[in-house]
Amino acid sequence: MIAFEKLHEQNHKITELSNVFLYLIRERSMCDTDVACDVFFNLTNQVREHMEVVDRELCRKLLLHPDQAVKNTANRFLSGSTEIKRIFNNYLKQWCSEKRRSLKISDYAAFVQDTEQMFALVMDRIQRETEHLYPLVRKLEEKGERQVA
Repeated sequence: MIAFEKLHEQNHKITELSNVFLYLIRERSMCDTDVACDVFFNLTNQVREHMEVVDRELCRKLLLHPDQAVKNTANRFLSGSTEIKRIFNNYLKQWCSEKRRSLKISDYAAFVQDTEQMFALVMDRIQRETEHLYPLVRKLEEKGERQVA
């Protein structure tokens, strides 16, 4: 399994970048800067990477557990992940050009609102991982170690 330190580092980085980006976009003129775009694309890459790691390293392995409650938890997180990815991809299609690494803001108020909602969704997901998924995985790992000893 993946080290929890790495997951917590990813969570911290995503939270930090999200806070910085949300702060930057409070001023319309900042949205068009290279710095804001760099923060934005770093953030989106971090979110994608984190979601993939959690899905692959935690959820997929939990699906193999014999306890149905554990499998159900993994399925809920994977379903949530699928939905967040869908929403995230739609958000990206609407508000940025990944090829040009630029933002496409035609309606500033709508962009800010969508951005705040998108990253609130990501932060909620990270909180649920931290409060529910990670403790479950730790508990199962500890049980496994005790059974081996």
